[in-house]
Amino acid sequence: MFGMSHESYLLLDAVVTIIGLIVLITRFKVHPFIALIIAAGFLGLTSGMPVDKIIKAFQDGFGGVLGFVGIILALGTMLGKMMAESGGADQIAQTLIRAFGKEKVQWAMMFAAFLVGIPLFFEIGFVLLIPLVFIVARRTGVSLIKIGIPLLAGLSAVHGLVPPHPGPLLAIGVFGADIGKTILYGLIVALPTAIIAGPIFGTFIAKYIPGNPSQELVDQLARETENKSLPSFSVTLITVLLPVFLMLLKTFADIALPDGHGIRNWMDMIGHPITALL
Repeated sequence: MFGMSHESYLLLDAVVTIIGLIVLITRFKVHPFIALIIAAGFLGLTSGMPVDKIIKAFQDGFGGVLGFVGIILALGTMLGKMMAESGGADQIAQTLIRAFGKEKVQWAMMFAAFLVGIPLFFEIGFVLLIPLVFIVARRTGVSLIKIGIPLLAGLSAVHGLVPPHPGPLLAIGVFGADIGKTILYGLIVALPTAIIAGPIFGTFIAKYIPGNPSQELVDQLARETENKSLPSFSVTLITVLLPVFLMLLKTFADIALPDGHGIRNWMDMIGHPITALL
């Protein structure tokens, strides 16, 4: 079509759809959920998909994503709320502040997110760590933007560049790359990327964007705990990293053991994000 190959046309079609989606949300203020449905329908029609299969494809895709993300968000939110209610998040915040100091707490958030984000999907790590952003911002008086941007940067960098995340794994499959080298080079690229996009950019942009969260969010995620005796830092850290450890076991089993191996099958079940968070 238009003198282009089928692959080039599909790529152009996807670009036009994404631009249209952004315009619908930003210029015409269409609710993102409605805008996504319209964009998906437009892409299905213009890409040559049979008309009778467009809605079914959207339904199956939406159900598949929500079936995973919805459960992850629910379980992750429960764990985050437990941390907030017990004072565990408060304990981690106090420890980070003492270790890095008020002036460098944004670096603590970036490194914490970078490490936790290696085995965790972005959305899982976000749900687990976002209470810390509110707790640290409240305790230090530092802008929410200055602390939150490094958290997002740390999670995003490893999610996009380091296996076992889906993007890098897909690239490994397409190009037949070595997974060990991909992890090594991914970490080499991801760390400076997270530093530039996190603490450095966050400190800069916080000067121009106010970081004032709604009081409802602060009350829910960063309220003062009534418990005078906070759980220890080690107990809290073990609680947060237990899902990470279980998912690392799964990753190790997938690399070290062949398909169909009994131990690998059990590790795949135990280390699945849903099971690990549960």
